[in-house]
Amino acid sequence: MQLTESLAWLDQIGLSYRLGVDGLAFPLVLLNGLLLSIAIYISKDIQRPNLYFPLLLLIGGGVNGAFLAQNLLLFFLFFEVELIPLYLLIAIWGGERRGYAATKFLIYTAISGVLILAAFFGMAAFGSGDVTGFTFNYQDLNLEGVSKSTRGILLILLLLGFGIKIPIVPLHTWLPDAHVEASTPVSTLLAGVLLKLGTYGLLRFGLGLLPEAWQAIAPFLAVWAVVSVIYGCLTAITQKDMKKMVAYSSVGHMGYIILALATATPLSLVGATFQMVSHGLISALLFILVGIVYKKTGTRNLDSLNGLLNPERGLPITGSLMILAAMASAGTPGMMGFIAEFVIFRSSFAVFPVQTILCMLGTGLTAVYFLIMLDRVFFGRFSVRKDGSDKIITSIPFAQWQEKFPAIALALIIVFFGLIPNLATNMISSSANAIAPNHTQFKQVALLQSN
Repeated sequence: MQLTESLAWLDQIGLSYRLGVDGLAFPLVLLNGLLLSIAIYISKDIQRPNLYFPLLLLIGGGVNGAFLAQNLLLFFLFFEVELIPLYLLIAIWGGERRGYAATKFLIYTAISGVLILAAFFGMAAFGSGDVTGFTFNYQDLNLEGVSKSTRGILLILLLLGFGIKIPIVPLHTWLPDAHVEASTPVSTLLAGVLLKLGTYGLLRFGLGLLPEAWQAIAPFLAVWAVVSVIYGCLTAITQKDMKKMVAYSSVGHMGYIILALATATPLSLVGATFQMVSHGLISALLFILVGIVYKKTGTRNLDSLNGLLNPERGLPITGSLMILAAMASAGTPGMMGFIAEFVIFRSSFAVFPVQTILCMLGTGLTAVYFLIMLDRVFFGRFSVRKDGSDKIITSIPFAQWQEKFPAIALALIIVFFGLIPNLATNMISSSANAIAPNHTQFKQVALLQSN
């Protein structure tokens, strides 16, 4: 842990202001800063800016604090900081059903917070030593002497709490509604960084503090990952709304991270962290591009759009970027998505071969639903019909370079780290090695490491 800062705060309840960064947190902090900047940049002509932008900044600060927190209760406080701002951003600046989506998000996230807080209090109660006293400090907790049943209960609470945030099927139903009703900048932050609080929380606190319980439940987690991947992909195929398709795509891709966490080897944790960053960038790019299409055409319905690659009347550059984003999401070589998924599959196959093969099907299904979207929306004869109208629009305004700049920047980053991933993976690997060795007692993993 580097760049640590520790200040006494409320010692009576075990709360201290303790921050630190390592190879697992630093890439996510950078991701948050990048996507927050992009979200602010694309929030032009927003109504009530004096309220809107402070809410965005509050979310960004809360997410950064959660990634850096080295005290469980401090993490929870930062984790909850984004709840009300995100609720307001959806409820005030969202679509027609924004009230329903925002309320559903609030209820699910509140339940998630209760479960996580219960687990944290249990960890502090059972893991605090006689010397340190009651504490929530991550480095001071030791749960090795706690009974297996107690550790199992604590881990289940964490899985359910963070599983809602990730989200994992069947705890995911709030996410598509939130994405569909949220504005493009909010969807960019939601998919890009806020979902990563769930996977990061499981990695840092579930795997880091409850290794033996994690090992016992790992086979179940691997199956759960398969369910999320396959369900997310199959549901995405059936969607008519481009934004909802991308939302269900996120459900599937977060399943790959769960598979990597279940494997719990140094290599798989590198893959999990790299996938968090990769998915954050790719999903942000997809939502920005869908937002451009909606702004220029007035619809996201696949049946109402056709031929947008037309260089004279359509959105040729936006369409080209969408093709690149779809390729990255489907794991095409040369893109970040390929590196992340390859590392995950390579490491997990030694431990969970059947589950890994089933998750590999998700990459093929991802290609299927994106090909469906690309074929209907961007190829063929140019045709646009706005929602609720049968009138065909023969031309639409081109997207300005200022509108396309964030998408182009994200596309370049995705390709750059797809070609030169070592700049990120080397930074992640040292911290992954520090967490994983205590959890690599599977015979298959030992054989893999000996080679």
